Amino acid sequence: MSELAQNTILVICGPTAVGKTAVAIELAKAFHTEIISADSRQCFKELGIAVAKPNIEELKAIPHHFIDSHSIHQELNAGVFETFALAKVNEIFMKQPIAVMVGGTGLYIKSFCEGMDDMPSIDPIIRQNIIDLYVQNGLNYLQELVQKNDPAFWQIAEQNNPQRLMRALEIWQATGKSIIEFRTANKKQRPFQIIKIGLEMPRELLNERINQRIDLMVEAGLVQEALALFSYSQNNALQTVGYQELFEYFNKKITLEKAIEQIKINTRHYAKRQMTWFKKDPSIHWFDTRNASVENMLELLK
Repeated sequence: MSELAQNTILVICGPTAVGKTAVAIELAKAFHTEIISADSRQCFKELGIAVAKPNIEELKAIPHHFIDSHSIHQELNAGVFETFALAKVNEIFMKQPIAVMVGGTGLYIKSFCEGMDDMPSIDPIIRQNIIDLYVQNGLNYLQELVQKNDPAFWQIAEQNNPQRLMRALEIWQATGKSIIEFRTANKKQRPFQIIKIGLEMPRELLNERINQRIDLMVEAGLVQEALALFSYSQNNALQTVGYQELFEYFNKKITLEKAIEQIKINTRHYAKRQMTWFKKDPSIHWFDTRNASVENMLELLK
C-alpha cells in the first residue's frame, strides 16, 4: 500500500451495528497500523457484551487502544479522550504514518479532530441544584427537562446519560442558551491529516441488524453480565442502553421480555441520534455498506 503524503488518521464512524469494527480492522491491516477506539463505553474493562467490544480474535489481529483501558470507577469525558488519543496517535506515528480511529461516540471524535469548546463557567449553586433535582426525581425528570428546555441537544444527546443531561441543563440555566451553541468554537489545527469515512445503510436494514445483535447478546450472556454489575447501577458508566433496561427488570418493574424489547427500541433510537450527529459533518465521506468495499475506501485515500 502506497503511503499518504503526510501523517494521517483515518476516522471510521457511523451508527451502532453498521459494521465499523470489521472495516477498521481491514484498513488497519492494509496499512500495517493500529486502531484507537472512539467509544465512550468500550474503554471500561468491567463492561463487555452490552457495549459490543471487538472479540478476542479481532483484538489479537490488530493492536487496539482505549479498549479495556479504564475502570467504571474513573470519571471519563471527551477531554480525557482527546488527551489520551492525541498521545496515542503520536506514538503510532513514530512507527507508521497512518493510524485508524473507529467509533460511534460523536463528541469523542469531534474533540479529537477539532479540540474541546470553551464552555461558560457555571455557578456552583446552579450545579448543585441540578444534582439535587436528579437525586430527588430520577433520570426521567432530567430527560423531561432537557427535552423541554434544550430540544436541539435532546435530538443528539445520550438520553440515558445523566451526566450529559445535567451538563446541558447547567448551560441552559446559566446562559439561557443550548449547549450546542457553545460547540462552535474555532477548530484546533492538528499537525496531521484527518480523513473521515462514514458507514451507513438503509434504516430498515440497520434496525434488523440491531435486533439480531441484541438477540445474540442475550444468547451470549447479557442478562448474567448485567446482574453481575447490578450493584453499580447508579454508576455513570452503567447509564447505558443494554444495562439500564435489565436493571429495571432486576428491580421487578418490567418483565425480561419487555426489557429485551426495550433494549432493541432504545438501541435503534440511539443509532438514529448517531446518524443525526454525523450527518451534520460535511467532511465525512459516506459509504453504503451494502455495496461499498474497503477497496473503494482505499481508492478514496489514493
